[in-house]
Amino acid sequence: MKKEKQTLLDSKDDGELSVPVFGHELIREILLNDLLGPNSRQVLYWAGKRMARKFPLGSMEEIIEFFNSAGWGNLESVKSIKNEFSLMLSGEMVERRFAIDSDCHFQLEAGFLAEQISLQKGFNAEALEEPKRRAARVSFLVKLDLKDPIQ
Repeated sequence: MKKEKQTLLDSKDDGELSVPVFGHELIREILLNDLLGPNSRQVLYWAGKRMARKFPLGSMEEIIEFFNSAGWGNLESVKSIKNEFSLMLSGEMVERRFAIDSDCHFQLEAGFLAEQISLQKGFNAEALEEPKRRAARVSFLVKLDLKDPIQ
């Protein structure tokens, strides 16, 4: 399993294989929501956290690169203070997701961000998403619990 993860990370920038965005949209917007039903938001949030543990990244720059390589969009760190991190997700994929379903959610990304920042900073973290539909962007606020260090 470890070798599979490393192979995925090593090949993420391959660029030679082009996959239609339609396939990604079918899985993300239709199939997953149908399979998970009314619990899709919660399940995908925790799936994002689990994915972050499988692909630990060492810096915010690596998280930004991961989002780009995964086709999730362009992530930008807007502001960070002691225990809060504000990030913005934008780009063509985000625009397309809002066009397909104006009620789409970004809980997979939120969970991924929460866990990555938690692992990097050493404290438990949670993330909130705030879709900005008109601007076709998503704002994330990740909050660390400085009273709850991770083991």
